[in-house]
Amino acid sequence: MRNISALLILFFLKMQKAGLSIQGNKSVQTFVSSALSFLNGKMNRNNVQKKYSGSDIKLEISTLLKVGVPVIIAQLLQMSMSFVDTVMAGRLSPEDLAAVAVGSSILLPFIVLCLGCMMAVTPIVAQNVGARRFWQIGKNARQVLWLSQILALPSFFLLRNLDAAFPLIGVTEEIIPIAGGYLRAISWGIFPAYAFGALRYFNEGLSVTRPAMYIAGIGLLVNIPANYILMFGKLGFPRLGAVGTGYASAIVFTVMFIFMFWFTFNFEAYKRFGIFDRFRLPEKKYLGELLRIGVPIGVSSTMEVTMFAVVSLLVSTISTVAIAGHQVAINFASMAFMIPFGLSVAISARVGQSIGRKRPNEARFRGYVGVGVACCIMACTALLMFLFPEAIASIYTDDVPVTEVAVQLLFMAAIFQLSDGLQVSGFGALRGLKDTKVPMYVNLVAYWLIGIPVAYYLGFNAGYGAPGLWVGLIAGLTVAGILHNIRFYRKTAKMGAGRKRVSDGESG
Repeated sequence: MRNISALLILFFLKMQKAGLSIQGNKSVQTFVSSALSFLNGKMNRNNVQKKYSGSDIKLEISTLLKVGVPVIIAQLLQMSMSFVDTVMAGRLSPEDLAAVAVGSSILLPFIVLCLGCMMAVTPIVAQNVGARRFWQIGKNARQVLWLSQILALPSFFLLRNLDAAFPLIGVTEEIIPIAGGYLRAISWGIFPAYAFGALRYFNEGLSVTRPAMYIAGIGLLVNIPANYILMFGKLGFPRLGAVGTGYASAIVFTVMFIFMFWFTFNFEAYKRFGIFDRFRLPEKKYLGELLRIGVPIGVSSTMEVTMFAVVSLLVSTISTVAIAGHQVAINFASMAFMIPFGLSVAISARVGQSIGRKRPNEARFRGYVGVGVACCIMACTALLMFLFPEAIASIYTDDVPVTEVAVQLLFMAAIFQLSDGLQVSGFGALRGLKDTKVPMYVNLVAYWLIGIPVAYYLGFNAGYGAPGLWVGLIAGLTVAGILHNIRFYRKTAKMGAGRKRVSDGESG
């Protein structure tokens, strides 16, 4: 295809050099018309429907897992850091533990929203790779780094000035100074945390996912001793308690960014992109594209997180046993969710590369193979929760009433596993198309206009308690999952997927 295009360009140059004009020269016009018809037919045949074999599906699954599994492990390692913070804070005092819990709950929406905005770089880079627009990729890296610091600035100042908001959300007076100190301490890590996220998502757009996995492991190894030294006052440092957890997290974020920057700077395959060859200020065009695609991703993710947070708050009004059982079930379900989430990142990159190559059929194939794999894996986690709920609950607690509630809710969690896999993988496929605005509205309807109202009605008005609240989660996730996948089918159809095969004798 490129050879033919090059020959045409060479032909036109020769014509101009010879002083010949295309206009008025019927033989030249006929030649050009024939050449363009041939190229048009060639392009059309590239976009026609292909019958994929079992070996094609196996190959795609293998590639998907190769890209997605490191993301899953990286997410689990980062969750482990939060787990370590909670366990070590629990060794200090109930107040320190509560302060870390409150501070983490406030920090989470900032992280989810801003990192969600930066996730836009993944499909942008993937499509540029598919289209072989390599000169754009370095610009994408530089501009998402700028965006990370632009978003970090307001986050930094907000996290340092939230003390006045604590009483409004019912935080007890003795916890406020500790929680405020924790947020002020961790705010120093916001700049490197966002920069790490920017480079991580950039690498994921290139299907390079192992470095983030290794770096997350390094982060966990740094987190444990840093917590121990700063929280308990070892090696000559003052005993900082929960505030020390915040400083330790800031150190971890900085270390992770340094390693990710070092990899991106030195990786030989990236030299052709010229990422750090020159200094460029923020450019409106590229930042605009990142925000246009990224803000809906951030808002969508935040709406999902807040739906779960609202349901948790509603469960907490029922009883202490109910919230304890809920915490057991939701924690295990959250770990299971990391599997389809990791796969969704790989799906975005795979679909984006196909769209960059202008192959909508291949994009649809890759998208639905990814959705199928995610749903199959979630069916296995659902079976695990359904068959062994008591064993799962025993990992967290030996309290009989709490275990009974946890077992009941794990059955509910088993039901929404498929819905959760369907919605996150479907949304990942749509991200690969750079289609994020309409899915944001879908999530708004699914989570806030369906999920939360259904949860409240069944939990309180109908009197089903915690299980009724979880039915709301199932409803919201199911609606989102179905609608995301329908939209992916329709969007790829508009791009030309599903077009009937054209025989070799047809010109398209």
